[in-house]
Amino acid sequence: MTIRKAPGKSRSKSTTVKTTFTRKTSISTKIEADAAIVWALLTNGSDYTRWNSTITSFEGDIEKGQRIKLKTTLDPKRTFKLKVLSMLSDKEMKWSSGAAPFFSGLRTYTLEHQGSATIFSMSEKIGGLMFPMAASSIPSFDESFEKFAEDLKTEAEIIQKQK
Repeated sequence: MTIRKAPGKSRSKSTTVKTTFTRKTSISTKIEADAAIVWALLTNGSDYTRWNSTITSFEGDIEKGQRIKLKTTLDPKRTFKLKVLSMLSDKEMKWSSGAAPFFSGLRTYTLEHQGSATIFSMSEKIGGLMFPMAASSIPSFDESFEKFAEDLKTEAEIIQKQK
């Protein structure tokens, strides 16, 4: 197992843990804004390309059971097709991709109320039986996660100050 802290310029650093059959990247940051503001940003897909510099296109509605499509700066030619698995308002949301047990991904967004602030956490675990053969061709999520968290923090704090 390998654990690596990613270098970068953002205030929060991602962490990646690798095993033979999985890779999990995580990040957490404190946002000086109400959880409702952060949740609204995370669940309004049509607004992602405005505030989120890691997303170049977004299709679909972020609602439990719905399918969404997005393109990222991480792999601009690829369209990621995801399913919204669960949503617990102002607390947690999960998206999935792929087909277990061969290769799948699970992204989890978590919000924790901390007074007038919110602790935002995001993790993505990818893996499966085919993971060892594909691992070297899958780019690192570290920089993308750090930028996503930084963009979310910036936008939520701007909105909070306008209240």
